[in-house]
Amino acid sequence: MNSGPRFLIVSFDGLRPDLISATLTPNLYRLQSLGVTLSNHRTVYPSETRSAFPSLVTGATTSRHGMVGNKYVDRSVTPQRYIDTADAILLRQLDLESGGRLMSAPALGEILASAGRSLAVLATNTPGTTRFFHHKAEDFGHVRLSGHFREACTPDEVLAEAEDRLGPLPPEPPKIEPNTVGQDWITSAFLNVVWPKCRPDVTILSYGEPDVSSHFHGTGAEATCGIIAHCDREFGRVLDWWEAEGRAAGVQIIAVSDHGHITGHTRVSIADSLCDAGFRPGIAPAPDVDLVVVPGQVGALYLADPTDAEVARLVTTITSQRWCGPVFTRAKNETEGIAPGSFGNHLVFADHVRAPDVSFSFRADDGLDPFGLIGGTFYDNDRRTGLGVHGGLHPKELAAVGIAAGSLFSQAGPVSVTPSGICDLMPTILHTMGVGIPETSTGRVLHEVLTPNGNAKPQIRRDTFEARIGNFRQILRRVWVNDSIYVEAGMAES
Repeated sequence: MNSGPRFLIVSFDGLRPDLISATLTPNLYRLQSLGVTLSNHRTVYPSETRSAFPSLVTGATTSRHGMVGNKYVDRSVTPQRYIDTADAILLRQLDLESGGRLMSAPALGEILASAGRSLAVLATNTPGTTRFFHHKAEDFGHVRLSGHFREACTPDEVLAEAEDRLGPLPPEPPKIEPNTVGQDWITSAFLNVVWPKCRPDVTILSYGEPDVSSHFHGTGAEATCGIIAHCDREFGRVLDWWEAEGRAAGVQIIAVSDHGHITGHTRVSIADSLCDAGFRPGIAPAPDVDLVVVPGQVGALYLADPTDAEVARLVTTITSQRWCGPVFTRAKNETEGIAPGSFGNHLVFADHVRAPDVSFSFRADDGLDPFGLIGGTFYDNDRRTGLGVHGGLHPKELAAVGIAAGSLFSQAGPVSVTPSGICDLMPTILHTMGVGIPETSTGRVLHEVLTPNGNAKPQIRRDTFEARIGNFRQILRRVWVNDSIYVEAGMAES
């Protein structure tokens, strides 16, 4: 058995940090009093789950790991194909087809395995998200359990023992129903099976809520607050275990989220706008489609003929629309994209070979939603107004939970105002475990919250970029901590 620290990462999908309170989330609030809160913690762009969680486990931005969105167009094959990364079976197929290069950066599970350590995953997210936490778990005999989806579970004997102890995997409830049963199952599976049986060096326990409830009820709705409180109660069981047993066993506990939510206030149709401009859009490659519009809250546009002129025509079209926020294309120089008025996608670390020809965020603002929460936006889906969305560059979409407690971290409730991000957690964990950090990592070790280095004073500076075309103006703000860069916000106006 390995000596040294162990880690438990507990994730709350889509939880805004400003929803943590003594009344709604008393156990997360209690964790804050036991450890250190990262008060300027952020996710990556796009602020989508299946870009952010790969960043968690690779310590890298999308430019390095290649998961450029929840969905993308795969141009490495002929004919080109549309990929929905929610599909765990498809992800396994893609990894095998590519010789293990589903992600173009090594991930935490395989790094730990090469050092003789283990990663366990328990999650109620989609099957694909669950696989992303440790997409090679079956190759190393590591544990990966879904609270609902058998195809995401491995190994069979651990799943069988969990079902014998806890009952069969519960079916996923309808999206309109807050998912309580799944959160209960994975919590019990960790406490009663995975920890006693396996003692993983690192465990990821991922609650798929409140993300789904926010999408279908609203970020501050009664149903969403109810599932936040329920997940917090389940986390309370884990925190009780940690205080009674886990802490003495050297377990460090880190609570995170992958992104925040803002509220969709105005529904629009991208396809209609593009048709009016003479494009033939579709949601997947096809002979009669000259522009693939990948569904989602962050705009991903793939041209059949991605010449500089066509990219420029597309950018001119969308920047004339009232719903268009920040726009990115492949780089022309250090700041500009190839299309006038666009930024280079390298500025937000989204310049991977899988990246769309044009990516954009919907235009967002700081208005208050019906629940009194800051952040509203245009959106393009079939749901009513007033519901939670994410993917873009509003500060509340980029804001993520970050709380760490244990013997390695500053204790008794301090708040770190130093900017940090989801890519920093993997290198910090590996550093404290004495495991080498891969060169692909873009994150940094959070020395400022580690003991005895808690007094470290990093150098912080900011940069701002601006681009214009016609009446369209966009601004991008970033912050540097030593040599690491975090995206703070992107906005556009006409």
